[in-house]
Amino acid sequence: MTQQTPDIVAVVGGGRMGAGIAQVFATIGAAVTVAEAGDREAAIGRIEAGLEAAALRGKLSGISPEEVLARVTVVAEIDDLPAATALVIEAVPEDLTLKLDVLTTVEKVVARETVIASNTSSLPIGDLAAALSDPSRFLGMHFFNPVPASSLVEIVRSEATEASIVAAARHWVAALGKEDIVVNDFPGFATSRLGVCLGLEAIRMLEEGVADAEAIDRAMELGYRHAMGPLRSTDLVGLDVRLAIAEHLAVELGPRFEPPQLLRDKVARGELGRKTGSGFHTWDTMKEKR
Repeated sequence: MTQQTPDIVAVVGGGRMGAGIAQVFATIGAAVTVAEAGDREAAIGRIEAGLEAAALRGKLSGISPEEVLARVTVVAEIDDLPAATALVIEAVPEDLTLKLDVLTTVEKVVARETVIASNTSSLPIGDLAAALSDPSRFLGMHFFNPVPASSLVEIVRSEATEASIVAAARHWVAALGKEDIVVNDFPGFATSRLGVCLGLEAIRMLEEGVADAEAIDRAMELGYRHAMGPLRSTDLVGLDVRLAIAEHLAVELGPRFEPPQLLRDKVARGELGRKTGSGFHTWDTMKEKR
């Protein structure tokens, strides 16, 4: 049903995550179509900026950013996605209704052989799969931000996902030069459940005055060899995104995931982390937009 290396890939959503996913597939030679209903120029700009950064780090293996970018097409409608695509990855915001609408539309457009995946970090894969007439070809492919620099993709299988689809996803992750973990469909999967748990406790510590944000982050970076502290990681993910995931996990798993008031207050003030320039740390927004 599938092939090891996808020649044609589609991504629905041209935000930071969608642009990053499009970039890494285009870099390994796939023709990539991005469906972005909003600002298509901004979507292209994110991919272009990511490729320029990759070139500066020597990650493009002799090919120019312009050559990779030429493999990417941005369209306004899901209906404009190529029917023959091997893989479609949904990468829209963490809203169940929105994702269900996207996935049902995708299924009507693509071929029966196309694998359909969601980049969701917390929503149940089984709930999303239930919207499809063929849930056996659906799974979660949870990428991490920033996609080009991250080494992990969390593959989430529902009870309906065919083993061959999981195998195909693992081949594609390997083709990207990344590693996978395969997890079953439980709330928060493995990574969001652990990451949110640590992040929420770090926020509570800050709220209680245990230490400042820098000290809490450095404790985990130096003491436990985490590449990034939990508060800086929350800024990178987005405080609004982390809040939404925590609220979902609190419903599914209980009060230990109840968001601290400090997180709610910051989101209410628009302090969403790196994308707004302020969260638990201060960020250079002009640098982030380049």
